[in-house]
Amino acid sequence: MLSALRFALPWWFFLCLVAPAQAGKEKPLFELGLLGGVGYLPDYPAAGESRGNGIVLPYLAYRGEFIRSDDKGFIRGRLIHSRDLELDISLSGSLKADSDDNDDRRGMPDLDYLAEFGPRLQWTVARAARWAKIDLELPLRAVFSTDLSDIDHQGFLAQPEIAYQHDNFLDTGARVKLGLSAIFADEDLQDYFYEVPVRFATARRRTYDADGGYLGSRLQLSLRRPLNDRIRLLFGANLHYHGGAANEDSPLYREDLTAAAGLGLIWSFYQSDRMVEE
Repeated sequence: MLSALRFALPWWFFLCLVAPAQAGKEKPLFELGLLGGVGYLPDYPAAGESRGNGIVLPYLAYRGEFIRSDDKGFIRGRLIHSRDLELDISLSGSLKADSDDNDDRRGMPDLDYLAEFGPRLQWTVARAARWAKIDLELPLRAVFSTDLSDIDHQGFLAQPEIAYQHDNFLDTGARVKLGLSAIFADEDLQDYFYEVPVRFATARRRTYDADGGYLGSRLQLSLRRPLNDRIRLLFGANLHYHGGAANEDSPLYREDLTAAAGLGLIWSFYQSDRMVEE
């Protein structure tokens, strides 16, 4: 995930695109490899500046019956799993952003690494064909920030999403997903992005106290295609619309519409002999 909040090249922006070649096919219980990607993303929700970046990270996949690390979460516990219903508790995260690189936040504290933790309910409300379905996802997340020396709770996030997904697009083994979601955050989390305390106010950046509520909406397209048994191509693009958000009046709120795109590769250099059903 997203996730949905941070746009300073969140590594989860790429990892969430990883998917098996075909739904229902047996996969290795355990995989180890490398994830690399490039992206162009806004610095934070409704930011006035975007930038490109790249990242290379270790890649881990584990497909246990309960504990899993896969395309739906860095690490998660699957509490309920059936053909049309899944309930899990998962963890994901994103990278930090340097405020001095952003004109509107210059002189303010950096946006630290973020971690999101909480339950997610996924319900398949319709199946259009053998490979196609429509899902309703209802995640609720507690959000924490860290500079690697301390951890602070920053608030809560809810992001209901309706998504169309095809698991074998054009018979290529590619998984395509088109999703539309609304994002809501409590006052503490909105403060993290949009509050301007007195000590950081300037002639062009007045003081501001954020409100909880609607943060924005996201239209997301993702494509995950296996090139072979070891290498997978990842692509994702998002449009975020923040018009009508609770904190449009913040001096840190700059754009109603922002966009993000990323391209990556997974190289799975080790795969266990034991295979399991996805």
